[in-house]
Amino acid sequence: MGRLNGNLLRRFVRSRSFCTADNVDGNLPSSKVQIFDRHLKRKQRDRAAWLINRKDSLVNTVADNLLDRLEDVKKTFPTTLCLGGSLEAIRRQVDGRGGIEKLIMMDSSYDMVKLCKDAEKDLSSDNIKTSFLVGDEEFLPIQQSSVDLVISCLGLHWTNDLPGAMIQSRLALKPDGLFLAAIFGGETLKELRIACTIAHMEREGGVSPRISPLAQVRDAGNLLTRAGFTLPGVDVDEYQVRYNSALELIEHLRAMGETNALVNRIKFLKRDTTLATAAVYESMFAAEDGTIPATFQVIYMTGWKEHESQQKAKRRGSATVSFKDIQKEFGAFKWFGGDQGYYIVSKINVVS
Repeated sequence: MGRLNGNLLRRFVRSRSFCTADNVDGNLPSSKVQIFDRHLKRKQRDRAAWLINRKDSLVNTVADNLLDRLEDVKKTFPTTLCLGGSLEAIRRQVDGRGGIEKLIMMDSSYDMVKLCKDAEKDLSSDNIKTSFLVGDEEFLPIQQSSVDLVISCLGLHWTNDLPGAMIQSRLALKPDGLFLAAIFGGETLKELRIACTIAHMEREGGVSPRISPLAQVRDAGNLLTRAGFTLPGVDVDEYQVRYNSALELIEHLRAMGETNALVNRIKFLKRDTTLATAAVYESMFAAEDGTIPATFQVIYMTGWKEHESQQKAKRRGSATVSFKDIQKEFGAFKWFGGDQGYYIVSKINVVS
């Protein structure tokens, strides 16, 4: 296990380590269902640490929106665990939100953790004591009931066992602790999926998996409930980012560490298939100015660890306000009903 500033971490880390830094040969402990190649994903994040753009408007917007949820509660979270994903953006934009005093930054990529540590000198004025840990979200090396907040920004959708990772996050929380996560949803890169499918059918006579499966909005609340969180809340935003070409989109995905990591992937993409994909993308989706849009659906999840002080759900059917009236009052939002007492609002944002 890689430890940086280890004194603070001794009381949080279990005696048994599941960290990827201990498994340099790539034989990582893994869940039973293997959808993603976690060893490959770690290498992709190593590469992303060198390509990262701190002015990435998409990543910064998602991180800011996730942290905004801390301003909606009066409770403070002195000890916080930040899981892999947009670590650097979260650290840079905490800005006193949530009353965070101690922050543990954890990622499966050593290079990504080192990047965050090197950037820490520019943030020394915020008085947050920060520690760094190389570890795997699928085998969380954190002691039970040791942190007040677990936050993950655009990282958990690459885990093979998402419910298991969320259960481990709940176990790491103290009673009445908060879990905050943002993951990419199933509508993400829908334009690229269509272009890839058409190009593969045309050039290769079949379809191969080029883009990873992602959770649907309707599944997110069930995931929170299955993981044992109380007061689950889910909402979704869709962001449209415009690029000069499909190849520029691919470069952006590489810089975010979001390229294909499926176990059953085809490792090499033929050149003519790549060019065909770009051509189909531009012919079907290009705007008048020549740019192409890419949709990123982000699902925000909120859940609490059970505590006796938390409010209880009202009896079903006891509501006195209609959601249709709320929709008329606040505009053309898209509402999704949930079976577990949560409601979801969707709107589209354009990220320039």
